[in-house]
Amino acid sequence: MQDLLLNINKQRLPTHIAIIMDGNGRWAEEQGEDRLFGHYHGVESVRNIVEGCAELGIGYLTLYAFSTENWDRPKNEVDGLMTLLVETIRKEVPTLNKNNIRLHVIGDMNMLPEFACGELQEALELTSKNSGLNLVMALSYSSRWEILNAIKQVAKDVSTGKLNPEEIDQNTFQQYLCTKNIPDPELVIRTSGEYRISNFLLYQLAYSELYFTQTRWPEFRKQNLYEAIIDFQNRERRFGKTGNQIKAEIQN
Repeated sequence: MQDLLLNINKQRLPTHIAIIMDGNGRWAEEQGEDRLFGHYHGVESVRNIVEGCAELGIGYLTLYAFSTENWDRPKNEVDGLMTLLVETIRKEVPTLNKNNIRLHVIGDMNMLPEFACGELQEALELTSKNSGLNLVMALSYSSRWEILNAIKQVAKDVSTGKLNPEEIDQNTFQQYLCTKNIPDPELVIRTSGEYRISNFLLYQLAYSELYFTQTRWPEFRKQNLYEAIIDFQNRERRFGKTGNQIKAEIQN
């Protein structure tokens, strides 16, 4: 792992890494356990990766923890996940503060149980003064919900005269998204061998580099994170330009 760390160029780190944490349930079933067993073990991966990002100096880490579609899972799994969420937040706030990590949440909080919202709000307030890694939890989140919600708010402001439709541009629209104060992800990691975006940050991923790994989330550790970052640093990010244009810009 130390060799991998030495191969990371600290001057070319992604500002924002987003992770689709997939494979908890399948990993548990492979162990002969129920799905919640995998979610509990996935918490250790969260701790490890948050620590790894903070150590590297990553600015933003977004974790796709629970989608709006996940509400359709079996009730016992959803109830268990909500309980796990509250227990984890309660335990981790002191560690977040110790490591200068600020917590953010994006998603439809109205769908969360009242007890979960209360714990989240308290955690947000307790970490609000921290200035290190910004840890963004996507809870009860889906990109289509986010975009539709943004469009409704834009329409409302246009109808009341607060917003001139002729002046709406990309920057205007971004101010109506959950991530209005968060830079777009440069690197997106999905674990567990699936090759989908799963309704995650669809607008924000326009120029993100995508990295897929077979590793199940409960087994994902700093070494896997380093491998993803090294892969990212070996790519040429052109943003619609040619490779020669990018090389010329670097040389200048």
